[in-house]
Amino acid sequence: MTRIYFVRHAQPDHNYADRIRPLTEEGQQDTKMVLDFFKEKNVDQFYCSPYKRSYNTIASTAQFFGKEIITDERLRERESGIDANNLEMFRKRWDDFRYHEEGGESLGMVQERNMSALWDILATNEDKTLVIGTHGTALSTILNYFDPAYNCDSFLRMINWMPYIIEVDFEGKQCVGKREHTYINKPYRNK
Repeated sequence: MTRIYFVRHAQPDHNYADRIRPLTEEGQQDTKMVLDFFKEKNVDQFYCSPYKRSYNTIASTAQFFGKEIITDERLRERESGIDANNLEMFRKRWDDFRYHEEGGESLGMVQERNMSALWDILATNEDKTLVIGTHGTALSTILNYFDPAYNCDSFLRMINWMPYIIEVDFEGKQCVGKREHTYINKPYRNK
């Protein structure tokens, strides 16, 4: 069995561009919760989105284990277009996985590239324990792939959970279990 702990990033500072968006001071403090969660576990490898907030959320944990973080561009967050992050647009995208605003990606596009990365990670890490640093939308599309009942309401339920850790177990490519572990409730937008 391969066990993957998906770690959604801690609270980001929205005053920066998406790719280089750092964690807020509170978000940086909250990464200690991630480290504390993993200290008693055996982690074989760390993977991550190349976005700064995801990388920085798991960096101290990877350092604790003496492991390098492998970044994969396919694990990045959804490319947002104009007027992309509001309730109406969330629902519109979840109702139609092909829909995207101008300049943005559809959830189907996000799911396809995240699943491509996940299949490669699973193929090279059989029977290992992994950590994948991720984002809310990216993670939600992965969870939806294995459970089509995971929908917009499921996504909105965890939109303020930063960081958030969920364990997903695999036998080959088959998801054989998942369990939510911990999260910190933070405002979606840094006001």
